[in-house]
Amino acid sequence: MTTRTIELSDALLDYVAVHDSSRDALITELIAETRAALPDEHDMQVSSEEAGLLAMLARITGARDALEIGTFTGLSSLAVARALPEGGRLICCDVSEEWTAVARRYWARAGVADRVELRLGNAAETLAAMPAEPLFDLAFIDADKVSYPRYWAEVVPRMRAGGVIVVDNVLRAGRVLAPEDEPSRVVAAFNRQVLADPRVDSVMLPVADGITVARVRTVGA
Repeated sequence: MTTRTIELSDALLDYVAVHDSSRDALITELIAETRAALPDEHDMQVSSEEAGLLAMLARITGARDALEIGTFTGLSSLAVARALPEGGRLICCDVSEEWTAVARRYWARAGVADRVELRLGNAAETLAAMPAEPLFDLAFIDADKVSYPRYWAEVVPRMRAGGVIVVDNVLRAGRVLAPEDEPSRVVAAFNRQVLADPRVDSVMLPVADGITVARVRTVGA
């Protein structure tokens, strides 16, 4: 037994993936295609276990309206969209038509394209143009790290009470401990900001590159 999160070997990661009921042949194919087609960028894809966690959170919270900031080739959006109920919707914000074209193919193959609305452009501007009222039950932030504080400022007021926000890459491969690059400095400050935010309860988990899961206590700014 241990009081610390154990280090995961490749074999143990594979074991974890096998025991994820949300992972199927389509998810496996998307992961493989992204690695093969984008060898220099595939690390931008969320981990398999993170996608499974997002799907589980969507189901646990009974989310009907979800938001994603940073879609890439669509693994996280595919997981969330499939977990939404009939009539649910997921708004995806991204800047790349090329990468999200892959996501579109997989949404269609999964039969959830009608649940997903892709909005291409600057995500902060896309959010600012939305009604300033509670719109979402679940949100996932995984885009430009320097913009995390602005994303947070735009997302929290648009969450319903009890809604859940998941933020990726909050550990920056350990660089938050002694941040030297700007993205790591911003994320380290952002982590302190979330912890001090009275509108949410939050927990940081050592999943992949670190995620924060925050539950919104109150509605509004």
